Amino acid sequence: MTSVAELARRRNGLPRRRAVSSRPWWQRLLRSGWTWLLVGATVVFAAALAAQWQIITADIPVKGGVVEGVNAAAIRTSAWLALPTLAAWTAIFLLADRFRPQRLAIWYLAVGWGGAIATFLAIHVNTWASQHLSIAGDGDPASSARVGIFVAPFVEEAAKATVLFAIAILARYRLTSKISMIVLAGLSAAGFAFTENIVYYSRVIVYSSQNIGVGNADAALAQIVLLRGVLTAFAHPLFTMMTGIGLAVALRTRSKVVRVLAPLVGYLAAAGGHMLFNSQQVVSDGHAQIVLYFAVALPMVLGAFIYVIRQVLAEGRRIRTRLGDYVQLGWLPAADQIVNAKLRTRLWALLVGITHGPRVWWATLRLQRTLTELAYLRDGQVRGLYDQAATTRARELIEMAHQLRPLAIADPRGRRLNLPRLRRRQPSPYQPPRFPGPAGLGGNWPAPSQPAQLGSPGYSAVDPTWGPPKS
Repeated sequence: MTSVAELARRRNGLPRRRAVSSRPWWQRLLRSGWTWLLVGATVVFAAALAAQWQIITADIPVKGGVVEGVNAAAIRTSAWLALPTLAAWTAIFLLADRFRPQRLAIWYLAVGWGGAIATFLAIHVNTWASQHLSIAGDGDPASSARVGIFVAPFVEEAAKATVLFAIAILARYRLTSKISMIVLAGLSAAGFAFTENIVYYSRVIVYSSQNIGVGNADAALAQIVLLRGVLTAFAHPLFTMMTGIGLAVALRTRSKVVRVLAPLVGYLAAAGGHMLFNSQQVVSDGHAQIVLYFAVALPMVLGAFIYVIRQVLAEGRRIRTRLGDYVQLGWLPAADQIVNAKLRTRLWALLVGITHGPRVWWATLRLQRTLTELAYLRDGQVRGLYDQAATTRARELIEMAHQLRPLAIADPRGRRLNLPRLRRRQPSPYQPPRFPGPAGLGGNWPAPSQPAQLGSPGYSAVDPTWGPPKS
């Protein structure tokens, strides 16, 4: 039977208190709901990618002939060309999410959704819209200007952002800041751009190899890779970030009006920016596109970059302020709010911990995560997001921190890495022999520096009549 305290935790979205399990790790892994969620999501992602494979490899009948689909070799080559862009954006967003990083499963869901489900939805909805708009073209609905301007931006931004709302329902307690939502939105957009780039690159490979009028096929491929993979690689992450920011604002407020309007405004801003971006590719000439690129697009990217840095710094200040509340109560030492509010001290603590062994490193990591969760829990209490159930959770976190503190590196300031010191062996000083033996020229040991005294250990009575044999 579910207790009243457990119902209060569920109402606030707080995690339930877990008992210490004695089962081995593989049994805990099999019993975890996250494991089966990842397995089911992987199956769905694979099915969506397989359906898209069938679409882009099939021949499309058009007026006056047939447009051949792409082949497996072109898709394989395009995937390798699109992979660096995905890897770069993934590394950038994961580095930004350092104070309270999400589970690996949540990151995987965001990237997989954008790369498989969002692209699957976009290609079908765009095709359906182009058919109802009676658009004539070469068989590719996405090549039409009207679809690219008036349909695709709204469809693609909605498809990419759907996973953000699903994660907010599934793990609302972990979405504690704008950085969290920006990172998840960027990962979903990076996955979407990865699959979309594969489709575009593959079509260029096939088209340039079949039409002699293209000229140098390698140059045509290099041009589109430079355009989509480098120069305009920011487009999808930049637009989807706007929806993520709107959703983050909605999750950290008590106002019902803001909870409804903030995600809607973020989505409309993302779709509007996407629409403007696509329209300039169609209606502007080469010179105008260059001007807009340097005068509008790059300043927007720079502004987004500065905004993310400011949010990271703001998260550090928020952690310091909220942990300071517990320091004033005497529940935490004063060093906790200073160490955990700066990324460099947190990183240095982990580096010092790993040099003391894996147990110390793991305890240090758990201590940092516990105190960070405590800070965000307190921030939610101040904002009015939680009721008295959060107080019980806070006591559990403080108790956990006290248990981890003796083993963890709680304050790394002034500490050094525990590395083995490689020193050159010093030669041992020579000690004169304490036993009789040959000395002098050709001897095994040098003669003693001082003559042996009578009765000393080095003294040896010698017959004075001893000498070489007489002839």
